[in-house]
Amino acid sequence: MNIHEYQAKKLFSEFHIPVPHGKPAFSVEEAVAIATDGLNGPVFVVKAQIHAGGRGKAGGVKITKNRSEIKALAGNILGKVLVTHQTGPEGREVKKLLIEEGANIDKEFYLSILVDRATGWPVIMASTEGGMDIEEVAEKHPEKIIRQVIDPAVGCFPFYGRSVAFQMVMEKEIVSQFVSLLQNLYRLFMEKDLSMVEINPLVTTREKKLVALDGKVLIDDNGIFRHEDLKAMRDLDEEAPLEIRASQYGLNYVKLNGSIGCMVNGAGLAMATMDVIKLAGDEPANFLDVGGGASKETVNHAFQILLADPNVKGIFVNIFGGIVRCERIALGIIEAAKEVELKVPLVVRLDGTNAPEARDLLRKSGLKLEVAETLWDGAQKIVKMVR
Repeated sequence: MNIHEYQAKKLFSEFHIPVPHGKPAFSVEEAVAIATDGLNGPVFVVKAQIHAGGRGKAGGVKITKNRSEIKALAGNILGKVLVTHQTGPEGREVKKLLIEEGANIDKEFYLSILVDRATGWPVIMASTEGGMDIEEVAEKHPEKIIRQVIDPAVGCFPFYGRSVAFQMVMEKEIVSQFVSLLQNLYRLFMEKDLSMVEINPLVTTREKKLVALDGKVLIDDNGIFRHEDLKAMRDLDEEAPLEIRASQYGLNYVKLNGSIGCMVNGAGLAMATMDVIKLAGDEPANFLDVGGGASKETVNHAFQILLADPNVKGIFVNIFGGIVRCERIALGIIEAAKEVELKVPLVVRLDGTNAPEARDLLRKSGLKLEVAETLWDGAQKIVKMVR
């Protein structure tokens, strides 16, 4: 789950990570009131709050030294549709702002903690190239990325912070602050079950203070049941309606821009299915993982979600029956397909336990569908039928 910058900074404050003074605003009047009564100048920052990076380049971050300009700046950003490299061409409407004090910036750094896929341990990522697109830095100047893997059984000792600080050539007055900040950031990462926490930029000021000027937090969905405070931070305005609907039924769904709806069990099989559809000459309309059960109810909800997307011109069901036998999955597909009244081509490929019996049930169902023996066979059939 993703959260807004102002929510990330609230968590930072709870874990004693220094952030600029600021508050969220949900209207122009509220933005003016915050700047007038709650903040000290000389610089004020008005920041759009959406679940996407690249806000500054898209015109979603404005700086002023004049309080009287806050009203106009907030009015220009609120309600604006920001298009960034992470929103897609449709963009995202701004419904919230963060109004905060500016900082007297001396230097900018990048700092994050995420899960290292190779070891399964947390890894510190840091760079002197703060404020830039870290992906671009990693691609063009990999030598500027500092990595420090942490054994979770041991924790984040102070020498980790000193090592990273020295590699980033931080001044003596800053090193002790950085060590403390990094330990608090690691504590936040572990205690709140995060999959990533990022500060970009982390700045040193001319007053020799370390401040998290921006903040991004990703919460591991598998651990969120332990954190009611984080659950309350979910912003449904930032999620696609079909993705919200899918989450209510325990389905993993991500909308894409293609024409073939995919119903699959297992993330790896879903990715392979999407790749093979593209290889066959078309584009997937979604990522939809129904999980290991694939019951009639689950499949029914999945069909309804797929058909609610007007771009879907055909559906490819690709399920491996391991936990549940294939004939039970086939019966669920047949009953669900009858209930939702399918009006687009349907191809079903089942493999695993009792797959031949399941295919026989599908062929005798009376439904207008095609049965595929292999993944490649199924992908070719649905692409041909859609076209």
